[in-house]
Amino acid sequence: MTHSVALITGATSGIGEATARTLARRGVKVVVSGRRLDYGVNNAGIAIDSAELAECDSDKFQQMLQTNVMGVFWCMKYQLKQMLKQGNGSIVNLASIAGLNGIPWVSTYSATKHAVVGLTKSAALEYATQNIRINAVAPGAIKTDIIEEAISQGTYNEEMIVAMEPMGRMGKAQEIANGIAWLCSDESSFVTGEILSIDGGFNAK
Repeated sequence: MTHSVALITGATSGIGEATARTLARRGVKVVVSGRRLDYGVNNAGIAIDSAELAECDSDKFQQMLQTNVMGVFWCMKYQLKQMLKQGNGSIVNLASIAGLNGIPWVSTYSATKHAVVGLTKSAALEYATQNIRINAVAPGAIKTDIIEEAISQGTYNEEMIVAMEPMGRMGKAQEIANGIAWLCSDESSFVTGEILSIDGGFNAK
């Protein structure tokens, strides 16, 4: 991975920051480059509404759609244009267990993450023969600002969250970063269209 370049959105905290640090330790230049782009990690996302569907705020849903879906779409669109020019590349999107399952009280957030899964799988098939791999990770309950906000709002408490995880604990941002780094690297050269669950066994239930 030495001399490679990565673009990471939402890299100021949580999973994005951990991924940036992990890739940097492996010799990757974590910058925006107009000349050469090897890895795109589309991490920026928000979860700003927790309610039953009938009570969901439509403006907040629109905000989540813009960041979580359109943000990923625009990043992928221009990452792919550059990768097609250079003839290779690897994109990793941030999905969620909420993009693979129904999760109570976060139906609008869940809808945006299901959309990320659809973008990932469909684009992976479109570019599979062009030396461009597109995958996603689906984190479980990870100690990030999003989880802390849900706890502070009283939507969940830490005991409830831990009880959902077969491993009996929340994950760490570094554990997600490790999976992202693997999907970016040549170690996963025969992997595309995969939604890698890093969730403490949540999806095994």
